[in-house]
Amino acid sequence: MGKCSSPRLITGLTTAMIAAVSFVGAVNAACSPDTVTIRDDAGTVQFTVDVADSVEERSQGLMFVEEMATMQGMLFVYERPQRASFWMRNTLIPLDMVFVNENGVVQNIHAMAQPLDETPIFGGEDIQFVLEINGGLAAMLGLEVGDQLQHPSFGTDAIWPCEIN
Repeated sequence: MGKCSSPRLITGLTTAMIAAVSFVGAVNAACSPDTVTIRDDAGTVQFTVDVADSVEERSQGLMFVEEMATMQGMLFVYERPQRASFWMRNTLIPLDMVFVNENGVVQNIHAMAQPLDETPIFGGEDIQFVLEINGGLAAMLGLEVGDQLQHPSFGTDAIWPCEIN
């Protein structure tokens, strides 16, 4: 049996596709600390996120999380661009890791990181943000290197900064 044989997984993926389609073509998404918006030439998609912007929060990450809503994730925020490497110690669900530079541009995507695997996953140099989402979702949504992210953590120098009201 293939991985998509689970009715629960199929339902989650269907929900993700409906959510993705509903956001296609949105011009400007509202910026809020609990939302990351990703855009490409086809449109935008939004994730509800928890932000890990302290050493403690980044160290904990998504460890021990048993399940996560389809369009949910965690945004890791670093003080400055750096060499990024992650692992899956005590992480119970497969994840896609989206590595983003200081300007909010996707530099690398690691698909389907395996639960509990302690092999280092190198994300690249000059990475300031990492978005972790459910495993397989990046490919399903067509996320690619060069896509742009929007979140209040990205400065005014970002390619797609939040609008200032």
